[in-house]
Amino acid sequence: MTGGNSNPLKVDTLSGKGHANAGIGSRGEELATAFLVRNGLKIVERNFRCKGGEVDIIARDGKTIVFIEVKSRRTLTYGVPQLAVTDFKQRQISKAALTWLSKNRLHDSPARFDVIAILLENDYSHQIEHIKNAFDLAY
Repeated sequence: MTGGNSNPLKVDTLSGKGHANAGIGSRGEELATAFLVRNGLKIVERNFRCKGGEVDIIARDGKTIVFIEVKSRRTLTYGVPQLAVTDFKQRQISKAALTWLSKNRLHDSPARFDVIAILLENDYSHQIEHIKNAFDLAY
């Protein structure tokens, strides 16, 4: 093949990993957001980042503030997506959640941590598992 790049996947030359994972993550977050809205949650903020960590989606479920980590996979080669929410990741999410609560002066609000695990079977089909109260505040 001439005159073009037959492999549009960009590869990070340091890690050898492609940027395709970013696309999978973005697609997963879009699916998760739509899923949450369909199930009655109100999206407050997406991709909140601070020095301590980040939260993919912050939503309200009634009066409860929900901090949601989204994990998406195309295959189960490395296990189910939710296994990627390690103790370290839980601490990072917790730090970001505490920062967000402080920034918004909502310390006394009820809150929980959920995980949404998405298996992207193909471009048109996926499975979503919503794990409510997936973990407790960890810091």
